[in-house]
Amino acid sequence: MSLIKNPDEISSCRRTLKLTVQFAVAKTGIPGRQLFRKWVKAALAEPAEIVIRIVDLAEGEALNCKFRSKHSATNVLTFVYHNDTPLVGDIVLCAPVIHREAEQQCKDLMAHYAHLTVHGVLHLQGYDHMNDEDAAVMESLETKIITGLNYPDPYVIQ
Repeated sequence: MSLIKNPDEISSCRRTLKLTVQFAVAKTGIPGRQLFRKWVKAALAEPAEIVIRIVDLAEGEALNCKFRSKHSATNVLTFVYHNDTPLVGDIVLCAPVIHREAEQQCKDLMAHYAHLTVHGVLHLQGYDHMNDEDAAVMESLETKIITGLNYPDPYVIQ
C-alpha cells in the first residue's frame, strides 16, 4: 500500500528535507552525508525529517531483536514516527551486513548503500513488500530511482 498516489510524484515534487546522519561506526567505506542526502531526495515525495543512523552488528542485532523479534542484524530498519506532512522517521543501516551483502552479491558498495537508503525512504512513505503485488510495486520504484541515479538495477543478479 502506498501513500503516494502517483510514483512520478517522487521525481517532480518540491521537497523540504531535514536530514541528520549519525555514524555509530568508523566512517571507513561508508558514504558521506552528501551522498545520503542525494539518495534520500531522489526517493522522497514529500517534506520530511529523517535520521539515518549507521550502526555496527551489536546495535543492529539489538534493534532487530527489540522491534522485530529477530535475533540477528539486518541490513536496514525503518521507523516511522509521523506519516503526515512532514514525514518523520529513522532509517538504521547496519554497515557490516551491508558490506557483507555487497561482497557476497558482487555489488558495488555505494550502489548497495544507495539501494538500501532508497528502500528505507520508500518504507517511510508507506511502501512495503509484505505481499507479491506490493513487492513488485516497491521493487519497480526502487529500480527506477536507483537507475536514475546511474547505479545498476539492484534486482539484476550480476
